[in-house]
Parts: sequence; C-alpha cells; structure tokens
Amino acid sequence: MVYTGLAAFTVWQWLPSQRTNPRQRSLGWIVAVSMILNAAWILSVQAGFLLVSVVVILALLVTLVLAFLRYSQSRAGSWVEAVVVDGTLGLYLGWTSVAVCANIAAALKAAGFEGFGLRPEIWSVGVLVVVAVVGIALAIKGHGRLALAAAIAWGLAWITVGRSADASESFPTAIAAAVAAALVLGAAITVRTRTVLERR
Repeated sequence: MVYTGLAAFTVWQWLPSQRTNPRQRSLGWIVAVSMILNAAWILSVQAGFLLVSVVVILALLVTLVLAFLRYSQSRAGSWVEAVVVDGTLGLYLGWTSVAVCANIAAALKAAGFEGFGLRPEIWSVGVLVVVAVVGIALAIKGHGRLALAAAIAWGLAWITVGRSADASESFPTAIAAAVAAALVLGAAITVRTRTVLERR
C-alpha cells in the first residue's frame, strides 16, 4: 500500500497544477531522497549487510520525519491531496518507525548481542514502550493524523500476532505490542477529535 501511495504521490507531483504549490515543492526532493534510501535499504537487506541496513533505515526515518514536519505545518488543499500526500507520507513514516525496531533487533541478533544478561522480553517491551511514546508524540505534533497512527498500529498488530504464534511465542511482548497499538491509535483519535471540534 505504501508503494502504491508513493506512485500516486509521484503522479500528483507531476501535475501542472502542483508546479507552483509551495507545499508540494517543499516535499518533492525530500520524498525523492526517501525513495533512494528505501531502495538502498532493500538492497542492503537482501545482500545480508544488516549493519549497513540499520544506518540506511535510520537515515530514511530522519528524512521522513523531516517531511512530516514540513507537511504538518499546513493543511491539504483538497481531499485528494490529503489522501495522496498526507495519507501516503503518514503510512510511510509509520511503517518505517516500526521497521527500524525490527531491523535493529535483527542486526543485533546477527551480531551475537546477548542483551547484557537481560531477558529478551525485557528488551522487547522496552523497545515497544519507545515506539508507543514516539507514536503518541507524532500524533500530537501531527494534529491526530490517522494514516500515521494506523500504520504504526498495523505494524504493532503484526508483532502481536507474530509473538502469539507457537514458534516465537512471547506473551509479554504480544501484550506490550497490543497495548502500544491501542495507545497510539487512541492518542491520534483523541487529538484528531479535539482538533476538529476546535476548528468548528
């Protein structure tokens, strides 16, 4: 879905009506850089260069946060722009936020990291707490943008499902992921509702 949205975003950027739109002009090069970093991340993961992939996806995250801060400063001019631009970039950032955690965990495991003697569940829950805090902060900063929160919650939901399976069962991790997803979605809906009421 993210890549479909990015294709739609690219077409939207090319429309003659968007050539003088300052909101679009400020985002074009940032999103282009993110696409290059995304391709580099995929290639590094496929090549097995996990440490390199961590550096790349962190750079991708920073780029998308910068884009988020830019488009959050103003409202979309139409519902189409809200879906194609704000919705796509929100999903993109939400997906990347969760993927960063998974990527770092995979790289540490491959490097033989043993968690300084702490149980894996403790590290997992700690990371999920950080994800929840970041998700709530982004919900507040972005005035309750639902696409972003939905993407983060979707990633956390998959963690919940994955850690509930027999092969990799971890009840504390599954519960923490589910709670984090609920908190992020709840924060976004609350902020969104409050923002809509204030505008009225």
